[in-house]
Amino acid sequence: MNEEIIERAQRAKVKKALLGEDVDIEYYTTETNEHEALTSLGEISEEYKQNLLDAGIDPSEKDRSGSFLQRDRSVIFSRAKYPGLELMSTTDAIKKYDWLKEYLWKAIPVDMDKYTAEVELDQTHGYFIRSEAGSKVTMPVQSCLFITSDKIRQNVHNIVIAEENSELHLITGCSVSHTVDSALHLGVSEFYVKKGAKITFTMVHNWGGGIEVRPRSAVVIEDDGVYISNYILMTPVKSLQMFPTTYCVGRNARATSQSIVYATNDAKIDMGSRAVLQGEGSRAEIISRVIATDNAKVIARGDVFGEAADAKGHIECRGLMLSDTATIDSIPELKATRRDLELSHEAAVGKIAEEEIQYLMARGLSEDEATSVIIRGFLNVDITGLPDALAKETKKMFDMSLEKVM
Repeated sequence: MNEEIIERAQRAKVKKALLGEDVDIEYYTTETNEHEALTSLGEISEEYKQNLLDAGIDPSEKDRSGSFLQRDRSVIFSRAKYPGLELMSTTDAIKKYDWLKEYLWKAIPVDMDKYTAEVELDQTHGYFIRSEAGSKVTMPVQSCLFITSDKIRQNVHNIVIAEENSELHLITGCSVSHTVDSALHLGVSEFYVKKGAKITFTMVHNWGGGIEVRPRSAVVIEDDGVYISNYILMTPVKSLQMFPTTYCVGRNARATSQSIVYATNDAKIDMGSRAVLQGEGSRAEIISRVIATDNAKVIARGDVFGEAADAKGHIECRGLMLSDTATIDSIPELKATRRDLELSHEAAVGKIAEEEIQYLMARGLSEDEATSVIIRGFLNVDITGLPDALAKETKKMFDMSLEKVM
């Protein structure tokens, strides 16, 4: 089986992605120093602590059930503190568990494009996270994929499994040091939500203007499973292309995807979410808020494919233009293969209404303050389905990210 996967990856080494800007993989190097392991996350160099905090990662590990930190191509910290939780490098997990091979490349084809092929042919760790059957890991696990070397390519494969009737909350921060001018991040992530299980996944991308990012993610949800995704991008990025797919294969499977994006400078972003409703009574909701300014180019996609009886899906995509030289393309797509289901969408792109600015200024705000209030209100997405403590934590990360652009 492994030989077949490698052969498929070899054949896809030059296969361009269907969407997004093409990236010259060979421009970036895999050669970098091995970084020394830490005995505690708080030992991370002072110059990097703010980079981690900006991505929602707390070096003190307060109110965290576990922590994982990969620096460039080295895992320098991994510790699970909660019973029923497993956390380690994917490379180590594959060596430890022979059964894990049954999950690798099952949600995502290894030959999807040259980026997935590159991760298989030259993988450097990534995280493996598993909640055992029946366990409720209520405090979030935090994981960070951190780049500190210039012109590096980071190829990671992440596997997350919530066993039957378990609950797992993740905060993932992808970040780059302020000293790095250019880099490439390739991240394959496969999530498996077993019967009656729940995963909430909050990702904060804290990149820089010279970073190219190509995540490849997919989720498989079984009977009565729940998956909630919150994605936040508020910092510059050179180019980003991601289109995670959630497969609601089980009866009454539930999926919610919420994205908040603030695109600046010359960023080229092609992003979205897809839900495939294959289980009877399955549900999916895709919500996105996009702001574009400067010369940023954003394509915001949302796809829902209904294939099962009594399935319901909804897409809501809103864009706000702050510049005459930026662009936002909103592309919702619905596809139904039977009549006894319900799919809907709403999409809108516009600018800040002058009368809204004038209304707030008449009440004592400056023009900048009025604009800030409107932007905050536009980006505010109601985060549902999270425990109170995690909802507050996610809101804190959003507010912290927003401070950078206001």
